[in-house]
Amino acid sequence: MTTTATTLPESPAPSVPEDGPPAYRWRWAALFVILAVEVMDLLDVLVTNIAGPSIRADLGGSASVIQWLGAGYTLAMAVGMITGGRLGDLYGRKRMFLIGAAGFVAASALCALAQSPELLVGTRVLQGLFGAVMLPQGLGLIKEMFPPKELGAAFGAFGPVMALSAVGGPILAGWLVDADLWGTGWRMIFLINVPLGLAALVAAVRFLPESRADGALRLDLTGAGLVSAAAALLIYPLVQGRELGWPLWTFGLIAASVLLFAVFGRHQVRRQRAGRDTLVLPSLFRRRAFSGGLIAGLAFFAGMMGFNLVFSLYIQVGLGFSPFRTGLASVPSALGIIAGFGIASGGGLVQRFGRRLLQAGIGVMVLGCAGFAVTLRVAGTDLTIWQLAPGLAVFGIGMGLVMAPFFDIILAGVEEGESGSASGLLNAVQQFGGALGLAVLGTLFFDHIDWTPTGVDPVSFADAVQLVLMVEIALLAVTFLVSFVLPKSARPGEGH
Repeated sequence: MTTTATTLPESPAPSVPEDGPPAYRWRWAALFVILAVEVMDLLDVLVTNIAGPSIRADLGGSASVIQWLGAGYTLAMAVGMITGGRLGDLYGRKRMFLIGAAGFVAASALCALAQSPELLVGTRVLQGLFGAVMLPQGLGLIKEMFPPKELGAAFGAFGPVMALSAVGGPILAGWLVDADLWGTGWRMIFLINVPLGLAALVAAVRFLPESRADGALRLDLTGAGLVSAAAALLIYPLVQGRELGWPLWTFGLIAASVLLFAVFGRHQVRRQRAGRDTLVLPSLFRRRAFSGGLIAGLAFFAGMMGFNLVFSLYIQVGLGFSPFRTGLASVPSALGIIAGFGIASGGGLVQRFGRRLLQAGIGVMVLGCAGFAVTLRVAGTDLTIWQLAPGLAVFGIGMGLVMAPFFDIILAGVEEGESGSASGLLNAVQQFGGALGLAVLGTLFFDHIDWTPTGVDPVSFADAVQLVLMVEIALLAVTFLVSFVLPKSARPGEGH
């Protein structure tokens, strides 16, 4: 099962007169560079779910290490993206792109060289932080390099690239682990970033233009520190609490997290009243549609990322599939996502049905979950890839139908002047939802299986997956219910 992340533009395309300055000469080559680093990020979101069991078998550590490999990356991405775009505005987008890409490559090499689970998790966090500096710059550069008539084609290139990454990423990760090239084993999933990243860096120096926003905003470092601490205080006890026996202080950290989020909100209001720049616009939270969209996004992406981890672990450890076969098992879901996107976008369903399409997609996903659960119950421990395929394909189609209108519908409920802050916050919530799902669903899964480094009980694995499926359906139900507060149409000013 595959999920992909989507990075949203921070503001609408600027309106440039037809007789304005000529388009940037090397814009298509520059777009290729930007897409290349997007691929690196998308692959790194997916690969540790496939390689996790092999990494733990080699480096040791508790089961929570597998959760932290994904949660550390997405959590760092979430908190970093809040300020990543602003850094480009302040210090230049090309400069910050190069710094982010170089840091990402260096962190990837450190991941490959890690000799302990703690060091690997730490370098994954570094990857996420540098990725959060790198990715937002690409979108800002695209809007400056391309004339209005070509912007649609430029942003449209992201869809096929994400689709290919969704299909090929798990397969590539599984093959690299199984192939054990030059004795590297799982380390090759990180080493492959080094030549790709260095090539992208050389091309970026040559083809990316200098770019900096006029009247750039100032960074709110206090606000960034508050929201980062709040997010970390929530995720840490959710991942580690199970192994520690849920001591009282873990609940204290969760309570402190809620308090810090409240302090962050109050801090943003005070800065805005004082006429100072904020990380997010407090006025966004007075818009019921947007606030509802954040809740829906949190539930949706938590379920997607959490179940993606559980599925990969069940296939490998519970059923004994190799990493490569595990990657192949996720292909029906990835192809379903592509089909769902194609049905929604190609048939004009997004414009015609808007919110109803999103709700229909959730229903299809629930059917896919039910089909997967029935397959588990009937086939038991003798499951094959072909038996898994129908339920996963239906689930993927539903996900594509949801994702096609999701972001546009949520952003349709905000004013034009709020769109930059709204899209940045929505990106951060998407990543944070992924980290939350890895923490909560991963902990729930591990709590209901008997898993040691030397053996597992396949029956307990199947029961734990059934439980996670029930939680996934519950999260989809939350998304469905909250969706009724979203605008009916993805076009601003309609259907509110």
